[in-house]
Amino acid sequence: MAQPTFSTHLGMVDILPGEVEQWHTLERIIHEEAKKFNFEEIRTPILEQTELIARGVGQLTDIVSKEMFAFERGEDQYVLRPECTAPVARAYVEHHLDQRGGTQNLYYIGPMFRAEKPQKGRQRQFHQFGAEIIGAQDPAADVDIIALMMSIYDRIGIRNTTLKINSVGDPESRKIYTKALKDYLRPHLAELSEISQKRFENNPLRILDSKEQEDQPIVDNAPVITDFLTDETADHYKRVKALLRELNISFVEDPHLVRGLDYYTRTAFELISPDLGAQDALGGGGRYDLLIEEIGGQPTPAVGFAAGIERLLIACEELDIKLAEEDMLDVYIVTLGEKARSWAIKHLPRLREAGLSASMDYIGRSIKAQMKDADRENARHVIIVGENELSEGKFVLRDMKASEEVALPFDDILEELSA
Repeated sequence: MAQPTFSTHLGMVDILPGEVEQWHTLERIIHEEAKKFNFEEIRTPILEQTELIARGVGQLTDIVSKEMFAFERGEDQYVLRPECTAPVARAYVEHHLDQRGGTQNLYYIGPMFRAEKPQKGRQRQFHQFGAEIIGAQDPAADVDIIALMMSIYDRIGIRNTTLKINSVGDPESRKIYTKALKDYLRPHLAELSEISQKRFENNPLRILDSKEQEDQPIVDNAPVITDFLTDETADHYKRVKALLRELNISFVEDPHLVRGLDYYTRTAFELISPDLGAQDALGGGGRYDLLIEEIGGQPTPAVGFAAGIERLLIACEELDIKLAEEDMLDVYIVTLGEKARSWAIKHLPRLREAGLSASMDYIGRSIKAQMKDADRENARHVIIVGENELSEGKFVLRDMKASEEVALPFDDILEELSA
């Protein structure tokens, strides 16, 4: 009987040794930058109730209608979270975080899941980092969120980017604009792509987001939502732009930027990079003042962003940015004989307790093979232990980079390596 073979699910990949170190460095940068901006980390479950995502993200979005990994257990319906803003908003309501006082500045890092066609930088299991400011209506919160996002990319060294911004209005202005947009699109309906024709009745703003070639000439001449903003929303947008300029954050206005989720109001933004090719979005976000009320909380203003880790790593690769240096092992113990192996097993903990990374051969290879393994492990130093070393109480310490060695008692070796 043939042995079964197993592989990862379509659109889900293993992150292997040699790659994980890049992720560790990136995550450390995110944690450090978030702390500078006074954000606290939040971790929500990978599973969320289907209704939460449907209400939060929007029934008519592609995520809810086509891309969710959904399943049932008894009478309960769950999805693997496709994004994290709705889960963070749910946690805010469920745990009464408003009672902590002030705004809640929260950030997250973790895996998300969407059943879409895999392509470069877009997997079915992908990873995002993001941040939310919940409880702040002032345009300064919009700008601080953008500043945090930009600071992470700047710290990494990704500066070949463009920040696009727009206002998607409030419910009142969007209602008027949606009518004007449909009136404009109706005579061109037969010329639109099939997907845009399907969106026309129930989600016409998504047509502005279309990447289909036949839609572009029509979209380019469509009315823009900023011509339909209420005075209050227009003032908010004007203030956001003024604050961005004060912080020397460059941006371009994109009147067709609408983002893909229903919960956005007022400010919308997206960060793109030409280094990613056709799928050029690094991350984005905006204001979502209606979301928390939609999922059962009190009316609460909020703004946030989310960014893809895989896409960021692709940009790093294209720009030859190395997030992490190759790992080095501090000490590798090379042994000859069972007594030497027993000595090594006993003394490895002392090396590790001193804060050194240390390893040894576990399968009884020759000294030559062990030295080769130490080199492969990128060891800085090797301690060589055999019968002579054990009888004399002195052990050979070899500096692998300088190709120099000296015989010393173990305590002296420990003192030298710990210095």
